[in-house]
Amino acid sequence: MIGTGLSDTAGHNGAMESTRVDRWLWAVRVYKTRAAATAACRGGHVQIGGARAKPASPVRIGDRVTARVGERERVLEVVAIIDKRVSAAEAAPCFVDHSPPPPTRETAPAVPVRDPGAGRPSKRERRMLDRARGRS
Repeated sequence: MIGTGLSDTAGHNGAMESTRVDRWLWAVRVYKTRAAATAACRGGHVQIGGARAKPASPVRIGDRVTARVGERERVLEVVAIIDKRVSAAEAAPCFVDHSPPPPTRETAPAVPVRDPGAGRPSKRERRMLDRARGRS
């Protein structure tokens, strides 16, 4: 296919059979940069079929790739192999997203506000404020 990043020269039938997992994650726009995808693989945040993946691990059609992106867990099934970054519209048909829905944002309780001009909080007041803000 022209313009989709699919290689016309690799493989036996004109399409690529596999590519590096860090390159695929970058190409389908899971990570902003390839360096970030590589770092995630090295940090153990990427799995292929339940096994920890190194950056150069091959990814093939039908594989299930699990990637931790920020606080979210993404579970993607590989439908097409691409190794060049393409637009989001062209990358969308390359995977099926089986990710759980993103967690809802919990509303934090209102933090007490000190009156202006009340001065610097005492040690006891600071500890109470820290507890109210969710800090240790």
